[in-house]
Parts: sequence; C-alpha cells; structure tokens
Amino acid sequence: MKESSAASPIEIHDMEANVFNSLLHYIYTDSVPVLEMGSNKDETDVVMADHLLVAADRYNISRLKQICEEKLCNHIDSNMVATSLALAEQHGFHRLKEACLQFLASPSNLEAMMESEGYEHLKSSCPSVPKELIARIIPVEFKSAKDIIMAI
Repeated sequence: MKESSAASPIEIHDMEANVFNSLLHYIYTDSVPVLEMGSNKDETDVVMADHLLVAADRYNISRLKQICEEKLCNHIDSNMVATSLALAEQHGFHRLKEACLQFLASPSNLEAMMESEGYEHLKSSCPSVPKELIARIIPVEFKSAKDIIMAI
C-alpha cells in the first residue's frame, strides 16, 4: 500500500510528547529508554513510569505495564503514594494498590500522605479508597465497625 502524501498528521491527545516518544521507543525496541530529563533521576523515572503505565494501559501493552508497575511499587514514598493509589484504583492496577496500602500501614507514612497534595485528589476521585484504608487499619476484632465504614 502506498500512503497518501496529503495525509494529515495523527494527533495524540492526553499524552505528553516525551511519554509518547518513550512508548514508541518501547514498541520498536522492547526496552524502556533511559531517562535523564531532570536533576533528580529517580524522581524523573518514577514520574515517567507513572505516565507510561497509563499509556501502556491505554494501548494494552502488557509487558510495559508490568515494568512500570514494578518501578512504581519499588519507589513508593509519602509524597507520591496518594497519586499512585488513585492511579491504581482508577486503572485496576491491583499490585500497585496493594503496595501502596501496605506502605500506608505505617502510621507515620499515613500521616505524611494525608499532608501531601495528592491526598485531596485521592479523596475526591476515589472516595472508596480512604474507606478501604480505614477498614484495613481497624483491628480484626472490630469487624462490625469495618462493615459500617465500608457501607458509608
């Protein structure tokens, strides 16, 4: 087949150019590109993994989803856990959600997350997640309290 020279460009919405370039790089090379965009490389990699995970889910690229989810699971901190938890809930990334919930089992991590910018977004976009978190924290002996919280 011959492509038309008058074909209009294809526009990809809701994705940054560097994320799309990384997605294309993965598709053509079967490797995740090394990213050196920011001064804090680890933080940049985590942010890119976050965006690539959404893109991989959008285009159903299973192996890239696994790679990005693994990266995020291994780099959870109190500044990004609320955002990752919302992402995991919205896209059905069960392993990432479980890793975030385990991280939040520590009272100091939970308090730090509640002070982060992402916490308000988590509460508004995924109201069931804070309830699930509370239900996990309540001791097993208080099963009826857990049931009440989950029913609210």
